[in-house]
Amino acid sequence: MTDLAEAKQQLTVASQQNEEPASLLDRRLAARDLMAKLRLPRMQRFNFRDWPLIADQPLEWVSSDTDLEKIAPDDEVIRVTQVGQTTVKVHIPERLRAAGVVLTDIFTAARQYPEMFEKYFMSAIKTDENLLTAYHVAYLNAGLFLYVPKNVEIEKPIEAELVQDNTQGQPLISHILVVADRGSKVKFIQHLTTVGDQANPANMMIELIARDNSEIDFSSLDELGAQTHTYFKRRADIGRDAHVEWAVGLMNDGDTVGDMDSELLGEGGYANSKMIAVTTRKQEVGVNNRVTNHGKHTTGLINQRGVILENSELIFNGIGQIIHGAHGSKADQQNRVLIMSDRARGDANPILLIDENDVEAGHAASVGPVDPHQMYYLMSRGIPRKQAERMVIRGFLGAVLSAIPAADVRNKLVEILERKLTDGQQYQ
Repeated sequence: MTDLAEAKQQLTVASQQNEEPASLLDRRLAARDLMAKLRLPRMQRFNFRDWPLIADQPLEWVSSDTDLEKIAPDDEVIRVTQVGQTTVKVHIPERLRAAGVVLTDIFTAARQYPEMFEKYFMSAIKTDENLLTAYHVAYLNAGLFLYVPKNVEIEKPIEAELVQDNTQGQPLISHILVVADRGSKVKFIQHLTTVGDQANPANMMIELIARDNSEIDFSSLDELGAQTHTYFKRRADIGRDAHVEWAVGLMNDGDTVGDMDSELLGEGGYANSKMIAVTTRKQEVGVNNRVTNHGKHTTGLINQRGVILENSELIFNGIGQIIHGAHGSKADQQNRVLIMSDRARGDANPILLIDENDVEAGHAASVGPVDPHQMYYLMSRGIPRKQAERMVIRGFLGAVLSAIPAADVRNKLVEILERKLTDGQQYQ
Protein backbone atom coordinates (compact mmCIF):
# COMPACT_ATOMS: atom_id res chain seq x y z
CA MET A 1 0.00 0.00 0.00
CA THR A 2 1.03 3.64 -0.38
CA ASP A 3 2.54 5.84 2.33
CA LEU A 4 0.14 6.20 5.29
CA ALA A 5 -0.10 10.01 5.22
CA GLU A 6 -0.67 9.98 1.46
CA ALA A 7 -3.28 7.20 1.77
CA LYS A 8 -5.21 9.11 4.45
CA GLN A 9 -5.14 12.29 2.38
CA GLN A 10 -6.50 10.37 -0.60
CA LEU A 11 -9.26 8.84 1.55
CA THR A 12 -10.22 12.31 2.77
CA VAL A 13 -10.57 13.58 -0.79
CA ALA A 14 -12.55 10.52 -1.90
CA SER A 15 -14.90 10.74 1.09
CA GLN A 16 -15.56 14.42 0.40
CA GLN A 17 -16.22 13.66 -3.27
CA ASN A 18 -18.84 11.13 -2.14
CA GLU A 19 -20.40 13.74 0.20
CA GLU A 20 -20.02 11.46 3.19
CA PRO A 21 -20.66 12.68 6.74
CA ALA A 22 -17.62 13.52 8.82
CA SER A 23 -18.28 10.55 11.10
CA LEU A 24 -17.81 8.09 8.23
CA LEU A 25 -14.58 9.80 7.17
CA ASP A 26 -13.35 9.54 10.76
CA ARG A 27 -14.10 5.80 10.67
CA ARG A 28 -12.20 5.43 7.40
CA LEU A 29 -9.12 7.23 8.71
CA ALA A 30 -9.08 5.32 11.98
CA ALA A 31 -9.42 2.04 10.08
CA ARG A 32 -6.54 3.01 7.78
CA ASP A 33 -4.37 3.57 10.84
CA LEU A 34 -5.33 0.12 12.14
CA MET A 35 -4.27 -1.56 8.91
CA ALA A 36 -0.64 -0.96 9.82
CA LYS A 37 -1.11 -2.82 13.13
CA LEU A 38 -3.43 -5.73 12.38
CA ARG A 39 -2.83 -9.14 10.83
CA LEU A 40 -4.81 -11.34 8.50
CA PRO A 41 -7.43 -13.55 10.16
CA ARG A 42 -6.48 -17.13 10.92
CA MET A 43 -8.27 -20.25 9.80
CA GLN A 44 -7.53 -23.70 11.09
CA ARG A 45 -5.82 -25.97 8.52
CA PHE A 46 -6.18 -23.45 5.69
CA ASN A 47 -3.52 -21.09 4.34
CA PHE A 48 -4.53 -18.04 2.30
CA ARG A 49 -1.83 -15.58 3.32
CA ASP A 50 -0.43 -15.14 -0.18
CA TRP A 51 -3.82 -14.34 -1.74
CA PRO A 52 -4.31 -10.84 -3.24
CA LEU A 53 -7.14 -9.83 -0.90
CA ILE A 54 -6.10 -6.18 -0.63
CA ALA A 55 -5.95 -4.00 -3.75
CA ASP A 56 -2.92 -1.75 -3.87
CA GLN A 57 -4.82 1.24 -5.18
CA PRO A 58 -6.68 4.26 -3.82
CA LEU A 59 -10.40 4.56 -3.19
CA GLU A 60 -12.01 5.75 -6.42
CA TRP A 61 -15.60 6.34 -7.49
CA VAL A 62 -16.37 4.76 -10.83
CA SER A 63 -19.59 4.11 -12.71
CA SER A 64 -20.52 0.78 -14.26
CA ASP A 65 -22.36 0.23 -17.52
CA THR A 66 -25.92 -0.87 -16.82
CA ASP A 67 -28.95 -1.69 -18.91
CA LEU A 68 -32.02 -0.38 -17.15
CA GLU A 69 -34.33 -1.85 -19.78
CA LYS A 70 -33.46 -5.34 -18.58
CA ILE A 71 -34.94 -4.61 -15.16
CA ALA A 72 -38.69 -4.96 -15.59
CA PRO A 73 -40.80 -2.90 -13.17
CA ASP A 74 -42.99 -5.02 -10.91
CA ASP A 75 -44.86 -3.46 -8.00
CA GLU A 76 -45.08 -6.83 -6.27
CA VAL A 77 -41.32 -7.39 -6.16
CA ILE A 78 -39.10 -5.69 -3.59
CA ARG A 79 -35.75 -5.46 -5.33
CA VAL A 80 -32.46 -3.62 -5.28
CA THR A 81 -29.77 -3.96 -7.96
CA GLN A 82 -26.15 -2.82 -7.75
CA VAL A 83 -23.50 -3.20 -10.44
CA GLY A 84 -20.12 -2.48 -8.94
CA GLN A 85 -20.51 0.82 -7.11
CA THR A 86 -23.57 1.84 -9.13
CA THR A 87 -27.02 1.42 -7.61
CA VAL A 88 -29.15 0.69 -10.65
CA LYS A 89 -32.55 0.39 -9.08
CA VAL A 90 -34.29 0.29 -5.71
CA HIS A 91 -37.95 -0.66 -5.70
CA ILE A 92 -40.01 -0.88 -2.53
CA PRO A 93 -43.82 -0.56 -2.41
CA GLU A 94 -45.14 2.73 -1.10
CA ARG A 95 -47.11 0.99 1.67
CA LEU A 96 -43.84 -0.30 3.14
CA ARG A 97 -42.21 3.13 2.88
CA ALA A 98 -45.22 4.57 4.68
CA ALA A 99 -44.75 1.96 7.41
CA GLY A 100 -41.19 3.20 7.92
CA VAL A 101 -39.23 0.54 6.03
CA VAL A 102 -35.92 1.89 4.70
CA LEU A 103 -34.11 0.23 1.79
CA THR A 104 -31.26 2.17 0.24
CA ASP A 105 -27.57 2.09 -0.59
CA ILE A 106 -25.15 2.25 2.31
CA PHE A 107 -23.91 5.80 1.61
CA THR A 108 -27.40 7.27 1.34
CA ALA A 109 -28.10 5.63 4.69
CA ALA A 110 -25.03 7.32 6.20
CA ARG A 111 -26.21 10.71 4.91
CA GLN A 112 -29.98 10.50 5.46
CA TYR A 113 -30.27 8.20 8.50
CA PRO A 114 -27.15 9.12 10.48
CA GLU A 115 -28.42 8.02 13.91
CA MET A 116 -29.30 4.50 12.77
CA PHE A 117 -26.19 4.21 10.64
CA GLU A 118 -23.89 5.27 13.46
CA LYS A 119 -25.61 2.95 15.92
CA TYR A 120 -25.55 -0.22 13.82
CA PHE A 121 -22.79 0.02 11.19
CA MET A 122 -19.87 -2.21 12.31
CA SER A 123 -21.66 -2.94 15.59
CA ALA A 124 -21.76 -6.73 15.12
CA ILE A 125 -18.47 -6.95 13.17
CA LYS A 126 -15.71 -4.87 14.76
CA THR A 127 -13.33 -2.79 12.69
CA ASP A 128 -10.29 -3.93 14.65
CA GLU A 129 -10.91 -7.69 14.39
CA ASN A 130 -8.28 -8.19 11.71
CA LEU A 131 -6.53 -6.55 8.77
CA LEU A 132 -9.37 -7.32 6.35
CA THR A 133 -12.10 -5.84 8.55
CA ALA A 134 -10.07 -2.63 8.88
CA TYR A 135 -9.46 -2.59 5.12
CA HIS A 136 -13.21 -3.03 4.61
CA VAL A 137 -14.08 0.11 6.57
CA ALA A 138 -11.26 2.22 5.16
CA TYR A 139 -12.02 1.41 1.50
CA LEU A 140 -15.75 0.66 1.56
CA ASN A 141 -17.20 1.42 -1.90
CA ALA A 142 -20.63 -0.26 -2.11
CA GLY A 143 -23.41 -1.74 -0.03
CA LEU A 144 -27.02 -1.71 1.15
CA PHE A 145 -28.99 -0.74 4.24
CA LEU A 146 -32.34 -2.20 5.29
CA TYR A 147 -34.36 -1.17 8.34
CA VAL A 148 -37.62 -2.87 9.29
CA PRO A 149 -39.53 -1.01 12.05
CA LYS A 150 -41.10 -2.54 15.14
CA ASN A 151 -43.80 -5.16 14.50
CA VAL A 152 -43.65 -4.75 10.70
CA GLU A 153 -43.78 -8.01 8.78
CA ILE A 154 -42.59 -8.01 5.17
CA GLU A 155 -44.24 -11.05 3.63
CA LYS A 156 -42.45 -11.12 0.27
CA PRO A 157 -38.67 -11.56 0.23
CA ILE A 158 -36.41 -8.63 -0.54
CA GLU A 159 -34.24 -9.50 -3.54
CA ALA A 160 -30.76 -7.99 -3.84
CA GLU A 161 -28.85 -8.53 -7.09
CA LEU A 162 -25.20 -7.55 -6.56
CA VAL A 163 -22.90 -7.70 -9.57
CA GLN A 164 -19.14 -7.39 -9.24
CA ASP A 165 -17.85 -5.34 -12.16
CA ASN A 166 -14.66 -7.04 -13.35
CA THR A 167 -14.71 -5.12 -16.62
CA GLN A 168 -12.74 -2.55 -14.60
CA GLY A 169 -9.73 -2.83 -12.32
CA GLN A 170 -11.59 -2.06 -9.11
CA PRO A 171 -12.12 -4.16 -5.97
CA LEU A 172 -15.65 -4.69 -4.68
CA ILE A 173 -15.83 -3.79 -0.99
CA SER A 174 -19.48 -4.18 -0.09
CA HIS A 175 -21.39 -4.03 3.19
CA ILE A 176 -24.98 -5.14 3.76
CA LEU A 177 -26.59 -3.98 7.01
CA VAL A 178 -30.01 -5.38 7.95
CA VAL A 179 -31.74 -4.16 11.11
CA ALA A 180 -34.94 -5.93 12.15
CA ASP A 181 -36.48 -3.99 15.02
CA ARG A 182 -38.48 -5.62 17.81
CA GLY A 183 -41.20 -7.98 16.65
CA SER A 184 -40.48 -7.52 12.91
CA LYS A 185 -40.07 -10.21 10.26
CA VAL A 186 -38.16 -10.10 6.97
CA LYS A 187 -36.75 -12.44 4.32
CA PHE A 188 -33.70 -11.27 2.34
CA ILE A 189 -32.26 -13.00 -0.74
CA GLN A 190 -28.82 -11.98 -2.01
CA HIS A 191 -27.44 -13.09 -5.37
CA LEU A 192 -23.75 -12.38 -6.08
CA THR A 193 -22.41 -12.59 -9.63
CA THR A 194 -19.53 -11.21 -11.70
CA VAL A 195 -19.27 -9.60 -15.14
CA GLY A 196 -15.90 -9.24 -16.90
CA ASP A 197 -12.69 -11.18 -16.47
CA GLN A 198 -10.21 -8.80 -14.84
CA ALA A 199 -8.68 -10.02 -11.58
CA ASN A 200 -10.01 -8.16 -8.53
CA PRO A 201 -10.51 -8.90 -4.84
CA ALA A 202 -13.96 -8.88 -3.25
CA ASN A 203 -14.41 -8.02 0.42
CA MET A 204 -18.05 -8.76 1.32
CA MET A 205 -19.56 -8.24 4.75
CA ILE A 206 -23.06 -8.69 6.15
CA GLU A 207 -24.38 -7.60 9.53
CA LEU A 208 -27.77 -8.82 10.70
CA ILE A 209 -29.20 -7.10 13.77
CA ALA A 210 -32.15 -9.18 14.99
CA ARG A 211 -33.67 -7.35 17.93
CA ASP A 212 -35.95 -8.99 20.49
CA ASN A 213 -38.72 -11.21 19.04
CA SER A 214 -37.71 -10.47 15.45
CA GLU A 215 -37.11 -12.92 12.59
CA ILE A 216 -34.60 -12.69 9.75
CA ASP A 217 -34.29 -15.31 7.00
CA PHE A 218 -31.16 -14.52 4.97
CA SER A 219 -30.38 -16.52 1.83
CA SER A 220 -27.31 -15.99 -0.32
CA LEU A 221 -26.45 -17.48 -3.70
CA ASP A 222 -22.76 -16.77 -4.26
CA GLU A 223 -21.34 -17.29 -7.74
CA LEU A 224 -18.52 -14.77 -8.10
CA GLY A 225 -16.12 -15.26 -10.97
CA ALA A 226 -12.94 -17.29 -11.32
CA GLN A 227 -10.71 -14.18 -11.32
CA THR A 228 -12.05 -13.01 -7.96
CA HIS A 229 -10.33 -13.71 -4.65
CA THR A 230 -13.08 -13.37 -2.06
CA TYR A 231 -13.08 -12.67 1.66
CA PHE A 232 -16.50 -12.68 3.32
CA LYS A 233 -17.62 -12.07 6.87
CA ARG A 234 -21.25 -12.51 7.88
CA ARG A 235 -22.45 -12.02 11.43
CA ALA A 236 -25.81 -11.89 13.19
CA ASP A 237 -26.46 -10.36 16.60
CA ILE A 238 -29.57 -12.15 17.87
CA GLY A 239 -31.68 -10.73 20.69
CA ARG A 240 -34.15 -12.23 23.15
CA ASP A 241 -36.46 -14.78 21.48
CA ALA A 242 -35.20 -13.62 18.09
CA HIS A 243 -34.77 -16.04 15.19
CA VAL A 244 -32.16 -16.01 12.40
CA GLU A 245 -31.89 -18.49 9.53
CA TRP A 246 -28.87 -18.50 7.22
CA ALA A 247 -29.07 -20.43 3.94
CA VAL A 248 -25.95 -20.10 1.79
CA GLY A 249 -25.02 -21.68 -1.52
CA LEU A 250 -21.28 -21.05 -1.87
CA MET A 251 -20.76 -21.58 -5.60
CA ASN A 252 -17.99 -19.10 -6.37
CA ASP A 253 -15.55 -20.10 -9.11
CA GLY A 254 -12.59 -18.30 -7.48
CA ASP A 255 -10.66 -18.84 -4.26
CA THR A 256 -12.77 -17.97 -1.24
CA VAL A 257 -12.23 -17.67 2.50
CA GLY A 258 -14.67 -16.43 5.09
CA ASP A 259 -16.52 -16.51 8.39
CA MET A 260 -20.17 -16.92 9.32
CA ASP A 261 -21.06 -16.07 12.92
CA SER A 262 -24.32 -16.18 14.86
CA GLU A 263 -24.19 -14.53 18.28
CA LEU A 264 -27.12 -15.65 20.45
CA LEU A 265 -27.10 -12.72 22.86
CA GLY A 266 -30.59 -12.82 24.38
CA GLU A 267 -32.45 -15.55 26.21
CA GLY A 268 -34.44 -17.90 23.96
CA GLY A 269 -32.69 -16.89 20.73
CA TYR A 270 -32.44 -19.30 17.79
CA ALA A 271 -29.90 -19.57 14.95
CA ASN A 272 -29.73 -22.11 12.14
CA SER A 273 -26.72 -21.75 9.83
CA LYS A 274 -26.99 -23.87 6.67
CA MET A 275 -24.43 -23.96 3.86
CA ILE A 276 -23.59 -26.00 0.81
CA ALA A 277 -20.40 -25.55 -1.20
CA VAL A 278 -19.06 -27.05 -4.44
CA THR A 279 -15.43 -26.58 -5.49
CA THR A 280 -13.87 -27.32 -8.88
CA ARG A 281 -10.59 -27.16 -10.81
CA LYS A 282 -7.77 -25.81 -8.58
CA GLN A 283 -10.08 -23.75 -6.42
CA GLU A 284 -9.41 -23.31 -2.69
CA VAL A 285 -12.24 -22.58 -0.24
CA GLY A 286 -12.13 -22.31 3.55
CA VAL A 287 -15.07 -21.51 5.84
CA ASN A 288 -15.48 -20.97 9.57
CA ASN A 289 -19.13 -21.38 10.57
CA ARG A 290 -19.61 -20.41 14.21
CA VAL A 291 -22.61 -20.21 16.53
CA THR A 292 -22.08 -18.85 20.05
CA ASN A 293 -24.69 -19.30 22.79
CA HIS A 294 -24.47 -16.35 25.19
CA GLY A 295 -28.07 -16.27 26.41
CA LYS A 296 -29.95 -18.86 28.42
CA HIS A 297 -32.12 -21.42 26.63
CA THR A 298 -30.71 -20.54 23.21
CA THR A 299 -30.41 -22.89 20.26
CA GLY A 300 -27.55 -22.84 17.75
CA LEU A 301 -27.49 -25.21 14.77
CA ILE A 302 -24.95 -25.68 11.96
CA ASN A 303 -25.42 -27.86 8.89
CA GLN A 304 -22.67 -27.76 6.23
CA ARG A 305 -22.26 -30.03 3.22
CA GLY A 306 -19.59 -29.76 0.56
CA VAL A 307 -18.65 -31.47 -2.71
CA ILE A 308 -15.04 -31.36 -3.95
CA LEU A 309 -14.21 -31.98 -7.62
CA GLU A 310 -10.96 -32.17 -9.59
CA ASN A 311 -7.87 -30.62 -7.89
CA SER A 312 -9.79 -28.35 -5.54
CA GLU A 313 -9.72 -27.96 -1.76
CA LEU A 314 -12.54 -27.33 0.72
CA ILE A 315 -12.20 -26.87 4.47
CA PHE A 316 -15.24 -26.64 6.76
CA ASN A 317 -14.68 -25.61 10.38
CA GLY A 318 -17.88 -25.81 12.41
CA ILE A 319 -17.57 -24.08 15.78
CA GLY A 320 -20.26 -24.36 18.44
CA GLN A 321 -19.61 -22.49 21.67
CA ILE A 322 -21.73 -22.32 24.83
CA ILE A 323 -20.35 -19.80 27.28
CA HIS A 324 -20.63 -19.99 31.05
CA GLY A 325 -24.07 -18.95 32.21
CA ALA A 326 -25.93 -20.01 29.05
CA HIS A 327 -27.62 -22.90 30.81
CA GLY A 328 -30.43 -24.78 29.13
CA SER A 329 -28.90 -24.10 25.71
CA LYS A 330 -28.37 -26.36 22.72
CA ALA A 331 -25.54 -26.53 20.18
CA ASP A 332 -25.56 -29.08 17.39
CA GLN A 333 -23.66 -29.28 14.12
CA GLN A 334 -23.11 -31.45 11.07
CA ASN A 335 -20.15 -31.01 8.74
CA ARG A 336 -19.97 -33.42 5.81
CA VAL A 337 -17.71 -33.37 2.76
CA LEU A 338 -17.94 -35.59 -0.33
CA ILE A 339 -14.68 -36.03 -2.27
CA MET A 340 -15.19 -36.81 -5.96
CA SER A 341 -11.55 -36.99 -7.09
CA ASP A 342 -8.39 -38.65 -5.79
CA ARG A 343 -6.64 -35.32 -6.44
CA ALA A 344 -9.04 -33.30 -4.29
CA ARG A 345 -8.40 -32.29 -0.67
CA GLY A 346 -11.01 -31.74 2.00
CA ASP A 347 -11.63 -31.59 5.71
CA ALA A 348 -14.58 -31.17 8.06
CA ASN A 349 -13.61 -30.06 11.54
CA PRO A 350 -16.28 -30.00 14.25
CA ILE A 351 -15.27 -27.91 17.27
CA LEU A 352 -17.31 -27.74 20.47
CA LEU A 353 -16.35 -25.26 23.20
CA ILE A 354 -18.61 -25.88 26.19
CA ASP A 355 -18.31 -23.93 29.43
CA GLU A 356 -21.64 -24.82 31.05
CA ASN A 357 -23.03 -28.06 32.48
CA ASP A 358 -26.80 -27.87 31.93
CA VAL A 359 -26.69 -27.94 28.11
CA GLU A 360 -27.19 -30.18 25.10
CA ALA A 361 -24.36 -30.35 22.57
CA GLY A 362 -23.45 -32.66 19.73
CA HIS A 363 -21.65 -32.89 16.42
CA ALA A 364 -21.18 -35.10 13.39
CA ALA A 365 -18.49 -34.97 10.69
CA SER A 366 -17.53 -37.05 7.69
CA VAL A 367 -15.11 -36.80 4.77
CA GLY A 368 -15.03 -39.43 2.05
CA PRO A 369 -15.85 -40.58 -1.48
CA VAL A 370 -19.19 -41.47 -2.99
CA ASP A 371 -20.78 -44.57 -1.46
CA PRO A 372 -19.87 -47.39 -3.92
CA HIS A 373 -23.07 -49.27 -3.02
CA GLN A 374 -25.17 -46.29 -4.12
CA MET A 375 -23.21 -46.01 -7.36
CA TYR A 376 -23.53 -49.74 -8.04
CA TYR A 377 -27.28 -49.63 -7.40
CA LEU A 378 -27.83 -46.76 -9.86
CA MET A 379 -25.43 -47.99 -12.57
CA SER A 380 -26.84 -51.53 -12.43
CA ARG A 381 -30.11 -49.99 -13.56
CA GLY A 382 -28.56 -48.51 -16.67
CA ILE A 383 -27.79 -45.01 -15.38
CA PRO A 384 -24.47 -43.67 -16.79
CA ARG A 385 -21.72 -43.02 -14.24
CA LYS A 386 -21.68 -39.22 -14.46
CA GLN A 387 -25.44 -39.01 -14.18
CA ALA A 388 -25.36 -41.44 -11.25
CA GLU A 389 -22.73 -39.30 -9.53
CA ARG A 390 -24.91 -36.20 -9.90
CA MET A 391 -27.87 -38.07 -8.44
CA VAL A 392 -25.82 -39.17 -5.42
CA ILE A 393 -24.54 -35.63 -4.93
CA ARG A 394 -28.05 -34.20 -5.11
CA GLY A 395 -29.14 -36.69 -2.47
CA PHE A 396 -26.12 -35.83 -0.32
CA LEU A 397 -26.91 -32.11 -0.45
CA GLY A 398 -30.67 -32.65 -0.14
CA ALA A 399 -30.67 -32.33 3.65
CA VAL A 400 -29.60 -28.70 3.31
CA LEU A 401 -31.39 -27.90 0.05
CA SER A 402 -34.74 -29.04 1.43
CA ALA A 403 -34.27 -26.84 4.51
CA ILE A 404 -34.15 -23.65 2.42
CA PRO A 405 -37.63 -22.17 2.88
CA ALA A 406 -38.05 -20.24 -0.38
CA ALA A 407 -38.82 -22.41 -3.42
CA ASP A 408 -37.38 -19.92 -5.90
CA VAL A 409 -34.11 -19.82 -3.96
CA ARG A 410 -33.94 -23.62 -3.92
CA ASN A 411 -34.60 -23.80 -7.67
CA LYS A 412 -31.95 -21.21 -8.47
CA LEU A 413 -29.45 -22.95 -6.23
CA VAL A 414 -30.12 -26.30 -7.90
CA GLU A 415 -29.60 -24.65 -11.30
CA ILE A 416 -26.22 -23.26 -10.20
CA LEU A 417 -25.32 -26.59 -8.61
CA GLU A 418 -26.02 -28.54 -11.81
CA ARG A 419 -23.85 -26.16 -13.81
CA LYS A 420 -20.95 -26.48 -11.36
CA LEU A 421 -21.21 -30.27 -11.32
CA THR A 422 -21.38 -30.51 -15.12
CA ASP A 423 -18.36 -28.23 -15.53
CA GLY A 424 -16.43 -30.13 -12.86
CA GLN A 425 -17.16 -33.57 -14.28
CA GLN A 426 -15.82 -32.53 -17.67
CA TYR A 427 -12.32 -32.39 -16.15
CA GLN A 428 -12.47 -35.40 -13.83
